[in-house]
Amino acid sequence: MDFLKTLHRQLLERQREGNVESSYTAQLLDAGVYKIAQKVGEEGVEVALAGVAQDDSALLGECADLIYHLNVLLINRGLTWGDVETVLERRHRPKS
Repeated sequence: MDFLKTLHRQLLERQREGNVESSYTAQLLDAGVYKIAQKVGEEGVEVALAGVAQDDSALLGECADLIYHLNVLLINRGLTWGDVETVLERRHRPKS
């Protein structure tokens, strides 16, 4: 998760810079949540298809694309990977 947090910080910097002419991240964030969510959906489908019809390299590439777009969606909503980790930890805590 360390690299995901590093990537998140880099993407936040792109958001602050707001240079939509040269930054795909800034363009996505400028386009808004609906466009970002659409990209997450597209990438999710591509991951699923790669999982059944392509080699490992293609699957890993599609997973990376999906994670990037999820990261942008989290940023758009003001959330972090730490927030995701909290949910996962809560779900997998031993039940007493």
